[in-house]
Amino acid sequence: MKKRLRKFFHRGLWQGLSLAVVFCLLKIAAGGSMVFAQVQDIDSRNEVVLRPEDRILVLAPHPDDEVIGCAGIIQHALKMKLPLKVVFLTYGDNNQWSFLVYRKHPVLLPKAVQNMGQIRYKEAIAAAEELGLSPEHLLFLGYPDFRTLNIWYARWAERPPARSMLTRTTSVPYGNAVRPGALYKGEDILRDLKDILRDFKPTKIFLSHPADHNGDHQTFYLFTRVALWDLKGEVDAQLYPYLVHFKRWPLPRGYRPQENITPPELFKTQCAWKFLRLSNKEVEVKFAALKKHWTQYSSSAKYLVSFVRENEMFGDFPVIPLSVPAVKDAPKVFSADRKSYLEEMPEELTDEEKALFVGIEERYMYLEDGNIVLSIKLSRPLAEGVSVSVYLFGYRDDVAFGKMPKLRLRFDPIKHTVYDQNRKLKNKNIKIVRSAKDIIIYVPVSELGNPQKILTSARTYSGVIPLDWLSWRTIELSSAGAGRGRDR
Repeated sequence: MKKRLRKFFHRGLWQGLSLAVVFCLLKIAAGGSMVFAQVQDIDSRNEVVLRPEDRILVLAPHPDDEVIGCAGIIQHALKMKLPLKVVFLTYGDNNQWSFLVYRKHPVLLPKAVQNMGQIRYKEAIAAAEELGLSPEHLLFLGYPDFRTLNIWYARWAERPPARSMLTRTTSVPYGNAVRPGALYKGEDILRDLKDILRDFKPTKIFLSHPADHNGDHQTFYLFTRVALWDLKGEVDAQLYPYLVHFKRWPLPRGYRPQENITPPELFKTQCAWKFLRLSNKEVEVKFAALKKHWTQYSSSAKYLVSFVRENEMFGDFPVIPLSVPAVKDAPKVFSADRKSYLEEMPEELTDEEKALFVGIEERYMYLEDGNIVLSIKLSRPLAEGVSVSVYLFGYRDDVAFGKMPKLRLRFDPIKHTVYDQNRKLKNKNIKIVRSAKDIIIYVPVSELGNPQKILTSARTYSGVIPLDWLSWRTIELSSAGAGRGRDR
């Protein structure tokens, strides 16, 4: 039981306040039609190259992610005397397991939780100094740890701000944040990011990966994507996502400074991975900086030191162009390619939950007669209490993102419901065709605001417990194709 509780509170899993939300370890699956050469060794063709003209921005969802993913990058940038900033999305104030180990008792009162946020703030400064950074290099946004994905889903426009699970606040409570009092809403996160990007004008951005298990990590990537689209022509930066939380990865666990870190098997051919070599001294400094995040290191050392390797890795999914298929049986735009999902079923699930497990075996997407058509294939029919959610968020450069539709289609064993954020829609224009294991969705492009781009994902749940999910992917619509029908 102790081991099971530790896994639940372990950094990188869902860090809920109540054991009612049990062991929410997410199972990742994602795919793409573009295939890259499998990367095993580091050579000049897949190395990260920093140039004298570069301006380096590191985006960390929580204090310690900057060290886990980018300590080598930071050291290289400093040696080259490149302009550099590190931005933290949260103060990491929702990690109950690490706080319990650190304080030797539960930390539950809102003010006590905020004090833990300030401790993690000080740890970030100490880790930065170990790497050679000064506090002036660091920016803290102060959005709610473990709640930013909720903001992404449903806290836009007229919707009220999110409420932090432990601090119980609906706005940034920290006086040393970039903008104290900023509301926990999507527009506020986007505003802060755009202000930083405009001011700093990075050329390379190192940020959390869209396939990461942790919701805050997904969120920082998604908001950054939108911010850069909004700033097209003002900021031209390459993205280098780093992965931190993924099932049974990295392996083997433990301190192995003379070994390489390699991508999870599922993503070796899905992302164009780039690597950075670290010298022995840089590895030592990374290890020392990681230990400065003592609240996390004291509870999760074996996991954290697994990232102290002789390299760091970065890779993104390709943007998928969406167009009209030329023939009825057109090739799939992207698929989940899920041959081994049962073998990778989350080990934290109970036997009863495993019996209900529904995986997403396949998804693909195309345009037809002014509709976005999205098809998913499930591993088995939905049982009572099990559901599927499909997300489609549209983007246009001439409409504020907060005002664009953000559709979630929820499928139960028999019925389905369409939401825009958390508002239920009575939409008869969206057509659904389904069988026991197949769901085909026809969404008129107008229902998504005639988007130029779409951000999409899908998940299965048993009650509130996530079972399986597909990584967020970026779809680009051709301006000509969106309005045309399929040739028949």
